[in-house]
Amino acid sequence: MKWLLLALLPLTALAQEIRPSQEFLSPTLRAQQEDPSRHPGWLWVDEGEAIWRRGENSCQSCHGDIASMRGVATRYPAVAADGALLNLEARIERCRVEKQGAAPFGLESEALLGLTAAVAQRSRGMPMSVPVEGPAAAFLEEGRAFYATRQGQLNLSCGQCHDANAGRRLRGDVISNGLGTGYPAYRLEWNGMGSLHRRLRACSLGVRATQFPLGSREYLTLELYLAHRARGMPVEAPGLRR
Repeated sequence: MKWLLLALLPLTALAQEIRPSQEFLSPTLRAQQEDPSRHPGWLWVDEGEAIWRRGENSCQSCHGDIASMRGVATRYPAVAADGALLNLEARIERCRVEKQGAAPFGLESEALLGLTAAVAQRSRGMPMSVPVEGPAAAFLEEGRAFYATRQGQLNLSCGQCHDANAGRRLRGDVISNGLGTGYPAYRLEWNGMGSLHRRLRACSLGVRATQFPLGSREYLTLELYLAHRARGMPVEAPGLRR
């Protein structure tokens, strides 16, 4: 019923000013997100750092200390040399297969979430600046169209929640601007770490729309558009969400 009431809320002519995701958190949750000693997501960061150093053909053997990853997360998703749109998880998986000769970790695996969180954490506080020109432009427009399209039995678009109604309450949550700057994130409802694509699938389910596979083109292009909307906003990964 609350989703139905949200669907009936009027849209404003202009979207509200986009604000960092942390501004929509409760003071308690925001303080916990900023405190590694109280943020359970740091367990995944610690494991990711261990994976970075592990083995003879480790990430560290090629890239050096993980501190070299500073700023990397601000530039993803990005288009690879072969024309594929890759988010940070996909880039790590490709590097693992092509450079390390190892099997992929698998999307949503604890190892991949940990390594992604460890890499993304090195960009914490830095402004998002994904490139959207050249080969990325077509992907961006796909993501923009997905964001604006009404979907599912509730006939809702992403923008109806995260633009016109940002700041309003839905159940126990405050609706944010829907940025992906905190992912991978530890969500209390999951009792664990999860990727942005896992969250997007939950959104699709919430409006009773098609849930696309993790790593699908639909969610990758949407992720690019969300990253573009977040330009100038700080990376918060690993985030802490309700």
